[in-house]
Amino acid sequence: MLIETLSTFPHMYDSVMGESMMKRAQEKGILEFRAHDLRDWTHDRHRTTDDDPYGGGAGLVMKCEPIFEAVEDILGTDEHRPQIVFLAPQGRPFDDAYATELAAADHLLFICGHYEGIDERVYTLADHVISLGDYVLTSGELASMVVIDAVVRKLPGVLGAADGPIDESFTSGLLEYPQYTRPANFRGMEVPEVLTSGNHALIARWRREQSLARTARLRPDLLAAFAAAGQLTPADQKFLKLLEPASAGDVEGVS
Repeated sequence: MLIETLSTFPHMYDSVMGESMMKRAQEKGILEFRAHDLRDWTHDRHRTTDDDPYGGGAGLVMKCEPIFEAVEDILGTDEHRPQIVFLAPQGRPFDDAYATELAAADHLLFICGHYEGIDERVYTLADHVISLGDYVLTSGELASMVVIDAVVRKLPGVLGAADGPIDESFTSGLLEYPQYTRPANFRGMEVPEVLTSGNHALIARWRREQSLARTARLRPDLLAAFAAAGQLTPADQKFLKLLEPASAGDVEGVS
């Protein structure tokens, strides 16, 4: 996969893309990453990428000319056009399913806003407009890093464990079960005995029940969607009936 970014602060990506999983993905040839500086497509001595908004108001708005010129140059004559992604409050909420959708693409170009916003005409370039949530960040660079990380970890060969992406929270529809490692006893806090039993069937069931219980307690909305999709087994439903009514009683399909 080729991922490119267009922003006024391309060096913000240096540490994130040069460490850990992102670095390994590039070393393996699974990911190619390029960060473009929007200021390279400006034509004044100050390399201006923003201006005052028409109609007045606080803040500055990113200009449309350099963005259009940059996209045209980045695309060049390549017949395989990338999917162009914006990060903005009006976008589709980002979730694991959306990350999976983007991971199927061969080429993504993230256009990152800054300041008060982006000239509305620029959104005519968009294939995707994504929102991370109901809050404001300093820049689109930060938001794009989150999306890129979530997407790249889904590419085959990026994670060390083949089943890693399958068991993670949200991928299955439930929150992930608790994880433990050595020592078995730390300051009186012991690893659940079932995990040291060697009985893989019991371990699998314990993990499933822990995922169900954790999701019912912390994200009942996820459990309701999981139940509505017909994903609860008879054993799941029996287990959920044993939980406190406040945790599972309102979940559709569990009565």
